[in-house]
Amino acid sequence: MKRLHAIAVSLLLASLALPAHAALNVFATVPEWGALAREIGGDKVKIYSATHGLQDPHRIEAKPSLIARARSAQLVVATGAELEVGWLPVVVRESGNARIQPGQPGYFEASRHVAMLDVPQVLDRAHGDVHAAGNPHIQTDPRNLFKVGEALAARLAEIDPANAASYAAGYQTFAGRLRDAVARWEKDAAPLRGTPVLVQHKAFPYLQNWLGLRETGCLEPKPGVEASSAYLAEIVARQAGAPAKMVIRPAYQYDAPSRWIAERAKIPAVALPFTVGGTPGAKDLFSLYDETVALLLGALRG
Repeated sequence: MKRLHAIAVSLLLASLALPAHAALNVFATVPEWGALAREIGGDKVKIYSATHGLQDPHRIEAKPSLIARARSAQLVVATGAELEVGWLPVVVRESGNARIQPGQPGYFEASRHVAMLDVPQVLDRAHGDVHAAGNPHIQTDPRNLFKVGEALAARLAEIDPANAASYAAGYQTFAGRLRDAVARWEKDAAPLRGTPVLVQHKAFPYLQNWLGLRETGCLEPKPGVEASSAYLAEIVARQAGAPAKMVIRPAYQYDAPSRWIAERAKIPAVALPFTVGGTPGAKDLFSLYDETVALLLGALRG
């Protein structure tokens, strides 16, 4: 009897030691939003990222494993602006999870909270892979994380009001660190302002706007359309009149066009991490921008 009593007491103490509130399940479509939710939510959230840093976020399959993960999610955090249009609607629909359907509190799109760039004047697929709401690659400018983070903290609090104060504090701590970091990055990156660059894909308008890079050409004749050797040769020929200092691409893209241009134009080809995990050094949001600025400066200095 004494032994049974001791076991009962032990079980009671163990149950009291367990967290009273289970972590909120967050399904992030891309690594940057998983990292942002972790910065804000800390141990109050459990993050699953549907993609990693070396995957093309435009071209993901709606696999059963993703549907299974979405089924148990309490919040989906997506970029929106049609970045995930080829797979996320299927995953969300097939999950059967009413909480994460568009229009519900459990569905969050980061692009709705920032000023969009490259919004097309005319919607026509003849112009390539254009996005009606504008270019979706908003994470390449860290200043966008202020608005997205503030809105995400509010949404987390709406879904999980018991931890609302924790999410508010998490955002304030993150925003303070980010303000200091942005000031440092901008000071370090000052030599980049006005630097002419070629881009392999229209992935960097927000980065260019932030750091003052000047795009002189794109290796895709239209967004998402692979260039011919003749088109690339034209870009090399234009170097004589408007020379770029480097050619940049997201780390997830294959490097053949950038290497082809770099070899003939005698300029560096730079693979930028683009998101958390895009390069070994980009381990979180802060090291993502540390790495981006360092790689650009390294290429500028030759």
